[in-house]
Amino acid sequence: MSCRPSRETRGPRWGALTGGFVLCGSLFLGWASAAQNATPTASESKGSELFQRVIANQKRTDQDLDLFERIERTEIRKTGSDPNPAEVKVWRVFPAGLANNRIPLSAEGKPSSAESYRAELQKLEKYLVWATQQGPGQDEARAKVARKRKERNDLIEATHAAFIFTLVGHEMRGDRRLSKYSMVPDPKYKPTSRNATLFTKVRGFIWIDEESAELAKVEGEVSQDISIALFLAKVYKGSHFMQERYEIAPGVWLPKFQQ
Repeated sequence: MSCRPSRETRGPRWGALTGGFVLCGSLFLGWASAAQNATPTASESKGSELFQRVIANQKRTDQDLDLFERIERTEIRKTGSDPNPAEVKVWRVFPAGLANNRIPLSAEGKPSSAESYRAELQKLEKYLVWATQQGPGQDEARAKVARKRKERNDLIEATHAAFIFTLVGHEMRGDRRLSKYSMVPDPKYKPTSRNATLFTKVRGFIWIDEESAELAKVEGEVSQDISIALFLAKVYKGSHFMQERYEIAPGVWLPKFQQ
C-alpha cells in the first residue's frame, strides 16, 4: 500500500444511530496545538485555549464516528492526475458497538442485489445481538476497542507539542469564517511513540472554524519517506494529503472528503 495513489472518500452522511482511509490521511484528524512560550502573551494564551478546544472536539469526533451510519466512497487512481479512477469502492458503514460493519455497494451507491443486501443486514443483526451479550469473545473485543481508543487519544494529545502553528489569514467557506494556520514540525519535539514520529515528517496548513473550535480542513505534504510497519507500507516524500470536515448536524462535525 502506498499513499501515492489518490484515494477519495466521500461521506459520512446523517444516518440511524447504531452502536481505511489510508494512514497518511487518518493520522492528521487530530492535529491541533499552538506553540507555547515560557511567558505567553494574552493573544498566545487565547490561541492556546482555542487549540485545546479543537483537541477536545477531535476526540469527540472519534466518538461520533462510532455512532453514525454513513456511506463511504473510495476512488483509487494510479496517479493523482488521472481524471478517471482505476477502481471505485463503496460501502455502507454501520458502527456496531465493537466494530464497523461494512456492506459493499455498487459504484452508484446501490445494493448489487436485494437478496445479497438482505443477507448482509441479517448478518449485521446477528452481530449486534452478539455484541450486547457477555462472554470471553465480547470481553476481548471490548478490550481491543479500549486499547485503540487510548492509543488514538494519546496520539491526539501528542500533537500538543509536535507542531508550531502560525496564523496566516482568514478565508470564507460558505457562510463560515475559517482561520488558516501554517504548521511545521517543532524541532524541540521528541516523539514518544512510533506513530508520533510521523509528525516530524510532514508540514502544511490547517483551517479552523473559530466559532465552533472545529478543524474544518487540513492539507499538507510529506517531507521525508515514511515506512509503516517496516515493509507493510511506505509513504513517499512529496506525497500530499487533504481532508475536509463539515457540520453534518448541529454540533456534529465529521470528515466528508479526504484525499
